[in-house]
Amino acid sequence: MSTKRPRIEGYAIISKEGMIARSDGSFPEEIKIAADHEFYQASLDRAAAVANGRHSAEGGPKEKQRRRIILTRRINGVVPDPKNQKALLWNPGSAPFDEVWQRLGIADGILAVVGGTDVFGLFLGIGYDAFFLSRTDASIPRGRPVFPGVGNGVTPEEVMKKYGLVLRDSRVLDPETNTRVEEWGPKG
Repeated sequence: MSTKRPRIEGYAIISKEGMIARSDGSFPEEIKIAADHEFYQASLDRAAAVANGRHSAEGGPKEKQRRRIILTRRINGVVPDPKNQKALLWNPGSAPFDEVWQRLGIADGILAVVGGTDVFGLFLGIGYDAFFLSRTDASIPRGRPVFPGVGNGVTPEEVMKKYGLVLRDSRVLDPETNTRVEEWGPKG
């Protein structure tokens, strides 16, 4: 089967400090926003596959049904996930992205990147076609950042701009919690 590079889309909800999780890796109740969850799940329903780290699966009733790439440093190359026949384990340090996408056996479509920090950072280098950054006013001052390097005065916007992404659109998802989603993508 001939495959081409998928459209790569990232999805994250962050605190006002740019955090996606508490320092222990748990997902904070403060950033669980129903309108964002609906947007997120509908977006994943359009995706051909999902990419996530070992601890960052999206949850929900459809999680096991989705084709997926699980990033891990615990293996070499690309291997089938022994726990999920629809998933591949991928060590990006020992196999290129094109190899794992080819092995997944999907001709084209959207790859939804759902985290965590290192996974979001890796795909900055591979190249996002869009990154959907949902923002809340909730505070998680000492957590896990959306991208490596965020924190200590460095914002997610600065990191995305460094990789050539620009703000394309912004809209309110939930006025009550002031949750909004921004779409970032390559210039041009």
